[in-house]
Amino acid sequence: MSDPIAAPRTSLFKKYFRALFAAVALPLLIAGASEAWFSYHAQRARLNDLLDAEARLAAVKILDFIDNIRDQLGWTVQLPWTEEIGDRRRLDALRLLHQSPAVNSLTLVDADGRERLFVSRIGLNRTESGDDLSAEPAVMGARSDRVWYGPVTFQDGSEPVMTIAVAGNRSAVGLAVAEINLKFIWEVISRIQIGLTGDAFVLDRPGRLVADPDISLVLRADEATQQPLQVLRDAILAHPGKAALGQDIGGQTVLAALSQIPGVEWSVVVKQPFAEAFGPIFASLWRTGASLIVGTALAAALAYWLAQRMVGPIHLLEDGVTRIGAGQFDHRIHLATGDEFERLASRFNEMAHELSVSQERSERISRLKRFLAPQVAELVDRIGDDRVLDGRRVEVAVMFCDLRGFTAFSARAEPETVIRVLRQYYDALERVVTSHGATLLNFFGDGAMVLVNAPVSLPDPALRAVSMAKDMQMSVQKLLADWRALDHHLGFGIGLALGPATVGRIGSEGRLDYTAIGNVVNLASRLCASAEDSEILIDRAVASAVGPGVPLVELEARALKGFDEPVPVFAVTVGAER
Repeated sequence: MSDPIAAPRTSLFKKYFRALFAAVALPLLIAGASEAWFSYHAQRARLNDLLDAEARLAAVKILDFIDNIRDQLGWTVQLPWTEEIGDRRRLDALRLLHQSPAVNSLTLVDADGRERLFVSRIGLNRTESGDDLSAEPAVMGARSDRVWYGPVTFQDGSEPVMTIAVAGNRSAVGLAVAEINLKFIWEVISRIQIGLTGDAFVLDRPGRLVADPDISLVLRADEATQQPLQVLRDAILAHPGKAALGQDIGGQTVLAALSQIPGVEWSVVVKQPFAEAFGPIFASLWRTGASLIVGTALAAALAYWLAQRMVGPIHLLEDGVTRIGAGQFDHRIHLATGDEFERLASRFNEMAHELSVSQERSERISRLKRFLAPQVAELVDRIGDDRVLDGRRVEVAVMFCDLRGFTAFSARAEPETVIRVLRQYYDALERVVTSHGATLLNFFGDGAMVLVNAPVSLPDPALRAVSMAKDMQMSVQKLLADWRALDHHLGFGIGLALGPATVGRIGSEGRLDYTAIGNVVNLASRLCASAEDSEILIDRAVASAVGPGVPLVELEARALKGFDEPVPVFAVTVGAER
C-alpha cells in the first residue's frame, strides 16, 4: 500500500500569481529603464555632434574673416620704401579700405619703426609723419612674430575693434598695422540658432564677451556678467570634444560646446537650454512612466485572473489521471515543489510501469520519422526493426551542397525574405533527393548533406548520385534566376565523393541522428567548399565509377584543407550527355 499523498506546503495560487506578475511587470520595468537610458545617451551624443559642428562652422567663418584681412595686409608690405613706392603704397592702402569695409584704418611703418602712411575712414589721412612707433605693442609684436593680434576694444563704447599688425618677409619692407571692425562677428553669431532658443557667443583670450545675440550684454562688459560664461568655457575646455553642462548669464542650465579660433585664441561657444535640448526625452519618460504604471496594474490583474483559472483545472486533472492508466505517456516526472504539481507528478509516475514494449517501439519509430528521411523511416517501420540503423561499414556516395553568397545576402535582406528563400531552396532539394531514393540527412543553414546507398541499399550509387546532383543543380539554378531578378545575388555549388564510411545512429538517449563518418565525408565537404556557382565537383572514385556515359572535365588537382596531397578533381557537365 502506497503512502498517502501529502498536502501541499505552499499555495499554488500564490506561486502562479507571483510568477505571472513578475513575468509581465519585470520586462516592462526593464524595457522602460533601458529605453530611457539609451534615449538619453543617444540624444546627448546627437546634441554633442550638433553643437560641436555649429561651433566649428562659426569658428571657421570668423577665422576666414581674420585670415583674409591678414592676407590683404601682407600685400601692402612686399617692397622696400622708396619715393615711388610710397606713392604706390598710398594708392594700395586706399584701395584696401575700399575693398575691405571691415578695415577702419591702416598705418604703414618702415623698417625703422617710423610712420610713413596713415589712411582712415573717419580720421584725416597722413603721409610721411615720421612718428616713431617702434615701441608700440603692435610694431613690437609684428617684428617678433610677423603677425600680431591685439586685444578687443570697443570704439566709442559701441562697435568692437581689434588691431592686426603684419610684418613683411624682409625687414626692409616694414610692416602694416590695421584697426579692424568686428561687427562681422556679431552677424555670424546672430545667425546661429539651435532649436528654438539656443544661440552662441564669443569670448576673447582673457574671457571678455566679444559677440552675443544680445548686444547689450557685450556693451555692458562687467565682471558679474561675464563670469558665468567664463566658468562655462572652462568646463568645456576641461573635457575637450564633449558638450558640457553649465549656467548662462541668466542662471539657466545649458548644454554647450566650444571651438577655439587659433591665432587670436578666441572661443566660440554654442549653447542650448538643457530643458529644451532634452525636452523630447523628458516627455518620453513621462509617457513611459505612465505606461509602466498602467502596465503594472494590468499585470497584477492578469496574474490574479490566470492564477485563479489554473488552480481549478489542475485539481480536475489530478482526479482524472487515475482513469488513463492505459495512456500513451512514457514519461517520468520528478518534482519537489510541495504544491499540486507534485501530487500530479506522483500520479503520472504511478502509471508509468503500465506502458508496454510495443508502445516504446511505436514511439521510437515516430521519433525516427522526425529526424530521418521519409524513405528511411518507412524502411524501419516496414521491417519493424530499427537495427538497420545500427552502425556498419559500407561504400556510400556523399554529397554536400550549399548556397554561395548567402551570408552577405542574409545580413542585408529582411528576415522574411531570408526565410522565404530558404523554404524554396529546401523544398527543391527535398524533391530531387526523394525522387532519386537518396537520404537527406540534415540541413545546416544554407547547406545540406545527402547520402546515397545507406541505410537503403541502391545499385550504382555513384551514377545515381551524379544524376541527382545534375537534377539538383538545374532545379536550384532555376530558383537562382528568379532570385537574381529580385536582386538576390546567390550561387549554388555541389561536392560529391565516393568511398567507404561508417554509417549509423549517433546521439544521446533523447536525441538520435543517422549520419556517416569517414574520410569520404570530409572530402565531399571540401569539394563543396571549393565549388563555384553552378559547379559539380567529384573525386576520382566517382569519376571512375560513372564511366564514359557521363561527360566530365578533369580539373587541376587542388589542395584541400585536411588533405596532405593535392586531390584530383573532376567537374560534371550539367545538361549534356555523351
